[in-house]
Amino acid sequence: MSVFRTKSVEASMASSEEADHKLKRTLSALDLTVFGIGVIIGAGIFTLTGRAAKDYAGPSIALSFVIGAIVCGLAALCYAEFASTVPVSGSAYTFSYATLGELVAWIIGWDLLLELMLGASVVAQGWSQYFVTFLGQLGVTWPQSVGPGSHFDLPAFLLIAALTLLIAWGIKESLRVNLVLVGVKLFIVLFVIFAGIQFINRDNWSPFIPPSQPGKAAEGLTTPLLQVITGMTPATYGVMGIMAGAAIVFFAYIGFDVVATTAEEAKNPQRDLPRGILGSLAICTLLYVAVTLVITGMQNYKDIDPDAALATAFKSVGKEGYATLISAGAVAGLTTVVMTLIIGATRVTFAMSRDHLIPAGLGRTNPRTSTPVRLTLIIGTVVALIASLTPIGKLEEMVNIGTLTAFMLVSLAVPILRKRRPDLKRSFKVPGNPVVPWLSAAACFYLVLNLSVETWIRFVIWMLLGFLIYFLYSRHHSKLATGEEEEGRRAAPEVLSER
Repeated sequence: MSVFRTKSVEASMASSEEADHKLKRTLSALDLTVFGIGVIIGAGIFTLTGRAAKDYAGPSIALSFVIGAIVCGLAALCYAEFASTVPVSGSAYTFSYATLGELVAWIIGWDLLLELMLGASVVAQGWSQYFVTFLGQLGVTWPQSVGPGSHFDLPAFLLIAALTLLIAWGIKESLRVNLVLVGVKLFIVLFVIFAGIQFINRDNWSPFIPPSQPGKAAEGLTTPLLQVITGMTPATYGVMGIMAGAAIVFFAYIGFDVVATTAEEAKNPQRDLPRGILGSLAICTLLYVAVTLVITGMQNYKDIDPDAALATAFKSVGKEGYATLISAGAVAGLTTVVMTLIIGATRVTFAMSRDHLIPAGLGRTNPRTSTPVRLTLIIGTVVALIASLTPIGKLEEMVNIGTLTAFMLVSLAVPILRKRRPDLKRSFKVPGNPVVPWLSAAACFYLVLNLSVETWIRFVIWMLLGFLIYFLYSRHHSKLATGEEEEGRRAAPEVLSER
């Protein structure tokens, strides 16, 4: 019984029609684009821009965002092809099942679960800090004993509880709320751009690329793996600073892949999924670059506060009142990120449940809501407990290693599926195949090597736990192992003809 057995594309499509595991197709291209913007624009635009400019590249951090967008865009092209070819819930997990085999699919599903659940927890803790700060600016004091950094972070817990109930209620209802909050967030971002333009001092952009200088070398387990392998000395500013900045700000783009997890709920997935994935990435890139240019133009990069870059930039020009508005935008912005990541986690585990890699009963959809209510409540409870009880800190890098591993494997899978199944209808194709997918995989691998040894050790432990579950349970209960996948093959022609 091979662990590299693959599930056919036809069987994956047919499984989406199972009565007990069927999602409602309600999402348009606009819904998907807003969904992508909602998860991409989050903590990155409110904090990461300032930290990366001050510590790595100066004003040229704008170029770092462009480079990060190009690297991310290569992976986005691969996701867009797969999502339009195999419009089934599960994103990279489902794609790899059809190309690289069951074991690799399990690895990616396990990686995505790490990315999405831990990511939602981390962002919820950030939301809690902004929320309490915002209340303070309004004159309301939140008790420290149940605030951010305490033994129980009540605001983070309540946020996730409310969003979990909303997601269980229905995907369309969730995205209506998401649409409003994304609108608020975009208003704040555009306000920062247009209000800040008048305070730009061009002298702050000179030199645009500060002279290179030796960086602070990390020690022990915090040392990047690439530095351990090559013995290279880190550098800040200059060209190497721009590249180091790109490795940092790349993570501000993570999230577009969550759009692919909703493939089964799109009205016209072949057309709308590529538009949603690439459209949200393009819009967010323009906003990131614009905000970065404004912030570094308003204030010298050496004086930027890495923890509150936008607020301090306006304080430096005598506009302290704008800080309250920016905090409100951060609260709205991070809410959409947490919501989208929880939705992504439930859709990935839903696909794994439908394939019986985890118990099938967990993924049954509710007849009234057409959502996997049981899975949603389980995922929401776990995320709420992690966010409210765990000091996450350095575990944020765990989100990145899980994501980049999935990006890399999806990129490699594109040319494999092209070769194995040239007959499949592809409404969107990655240009320059197989060179572009290979470049995408190489770029992701380079960024993975820049993560710390500590992160790699934790990742290996997480993967060992995943292998234990797979070989003790999933391998023997999957549809491929029990022969149920053959039923999907027989039903597939009718499903494909309808699509």
